[in-house]
Amino acid sequence: MSVENNPSMKKVKHFIFEWLIPIALALIIALLIRHFVAFTFNVPTTSMYPTINAGDFGIATKVYNKNSLKRGDVVVFKSEELNMVLVKRLIGLPGDKVSIKDNGDVYVNGEKLQEDYVKNPGGIGGDYEVPANCFFFLGDNRKDSLDARYWATKYIPFGFVDGKAQFILFPFNRISKL
Repeated sequence: MSVENNPSMKKVKHFIFEWLIPIALALIIALLIRHFVAFTFNVPTTSMYPTINAGDFGIATKVYNKNSLKRGDVVVFKSEELNMVLVKRLIGLPGDKVSIKDNGDVYVNGEKLQEDYVKNPGGIGGDYEVPANCFFFLGDNRKDSLDARYWATKYIPFGFVDGKAQFILFPFNRISKL
């Protein structure tokens, strides 16, 4: 009996072509998107408040060129020192001189940054010189942010940058573009 005349083989063939192959293709496409295009992130702390709240989930796009990163971008990166993925604001680019005053004002290369997103200034000040191929990050909630000012390794190499945060997706009442 041929496959065409065998009803049980027809059901198996139908199941494979109608269900298994589309599901497998969808999973492969999702994995490719996650690996090469965009990924989700969450923020478990208040370090980026009010831009991102504790518990928010968002989408970030992958970064392949360090020149695509701009001061003020919200960036997702790995911290070897803390052994975790972090989300912080990019303040210092390679070669920048960053100065944080005791009152919370931030100067980059002698110019004061306009940081309307910072609602809770505070924390320690200091002077930092960002090495080549590295970046300097601060949280928006400066009073309650474990950021570069407190790390033993103050600068994050480009190779540890995963992506730029683009959107908050959850909770639904906070859906927004960053």
